[in-house]
Amino acid sequence: MTSAWTTHDIPDQTGRTVVVTGANSGIGLVAARELAAKGAHVVFACRDTAKAEAARAGLRGSHEVLRLDLADLDSVRSFADELGGRQVDVLVNNAGIMNVPFSRTPQGFESQFGTNVLGHFALTARLFPQVTDRVVWLSSGVHRMGRIDLADPNFERRTYRGWTAYGQSKLADLMLAYELQWRLTGAGSSVRSVAAHPGYSATNLQTRSGTWQDAVGRFFNRFPAIASPPEAGALPTLYAATVPDLPGGSYVGPGGPGELQGPPRLVSSSAASHDRELARGLWALCERLTGETFAV
Repeated sequence: MTSAWTTHDIPDQTGRTVVVTGANSGIGLVAARELAAKGAHVVFACRDTAKAEAARAGLRGSHEVLRLDLADLDSVRSFADELGGRQVDVLVNNAGIMNVPFSRTPQGFESQFGTNVLGHFALTARLFPQVTDRVVWLSSGVHRMGRIDLADPNFERRTYRGWTAYGQSKLADLMLAYELQWRLTGAGSSVRSVAAHPGYSATNLQTRSGTWQDAVGRFFNRFPAIASPPEAGALPTLYAATVPDLPGGSYVGPGGPGELQGPPRLVSSSAASHDRELARGLWALCERLTGETFAV
């Protein structure tokens, strides 16, 4: 019987550069730490650079911090300019917000759609000419409850509900991962687009709603049998980012019951996530709202 995949199975990453968004805490920090320990140069792409500098202090390997606020498309463009034309072997679209009170980004987008979807779409488009291996998009099991409203993605007419917006954003991330792979395959590119989800991992995401749900999240995060630590939650991301023969279009998640915990493996996704017509419409919407296009 094959043993469970762990960080010991991460191949040598010497000579590779990996950009990890939201690398200052939680799953992003664990992923950045493990990749740097295996020899990669890791770019901590974070909104709060002071927290990112503190988080990487004392870590082994090669790493740096560059400011990136995914909620602000101007910051995305500035980050890409600061990174310059450097080769990026792997881009890990990890950062995100979950079930937060209603707000809008500087460009006027609903914050979860603007940050989780549009920010990462714009970042990936800007960096794509420099990506040599793969793009990893972080989704969630909550994508199964998601519904994308192309006519009102930013809740200008719909009643805003935090979980509804989060589900939409995570379904959108997964669909963009699949759609990018369709385009890469059609272009004969060797670059891969893959996705991952962490299951239920104890991070600060569960305590940002500004409601009674935050107390519930803090309570359940105390129990490892329910909420896995970030070290375990990061394994699907690390698997998706490093397994050499992982096919493009793969979706990686925990292998345990309900995909809440367990060693990483390939998992399935909702029927809605494979709707090509909707995916093409979402892609066009993201291009229009961000002003960014891909050179695939």
